[in-house]
Amino acid sequence: MFKGPAVPANQIHDFHPPISPEGLYWVTPVAAAGITFSGDEKVATLQMSNVPIIDQPRWPAMDAETNPAFMDFKLVFTATGEPVKYEDPARQYRFEGFKASAQLEATFRVPAINFTFKTDPLETSKSSFAVMGTEVNGRYYEAAKA
Repeated sequence: MFKGPAVPANQIHDFHPPISPEGLYWVTPVAAAGITFSGDEKVATLQMSNVPIIDQPRWPAMDAETNPAFMDFKLVFTATGEPVKYEDPARQYRFEGFKASAQLEATFRVPAINFTFKTDPLETSKSSFAVMGTEVNGRYYEAAKA
């Protein structure tokens, strides 16, 4: 979050999950009830409350201070009928699915500084790029047969 133009000097908040004990970054476990799919599997809704995150305004500075924070959000992906496939055998990566739209509504809370930020409503949210599908990589990757 920035006050003024989006340049490092104007950054006042940076919300993200902390680094997990396993060393994973920007990853949060999702309970089975947190994600639902429509009957036709064209709409996926990810909704979570009180997700523990941190506010680290000076990130990525190595000595950046943090404040515990929490996030509530609802993210809705809706697939279009347009198929998409990305594959890079050299990097052992493949994604197959459909182009999609994505909408997000979120609230961020930093209790230590009595700060709350709420995005615009889900209905007014628009995305420039989204996809829905399956991904395989690394040891799970098997090149497509010719």
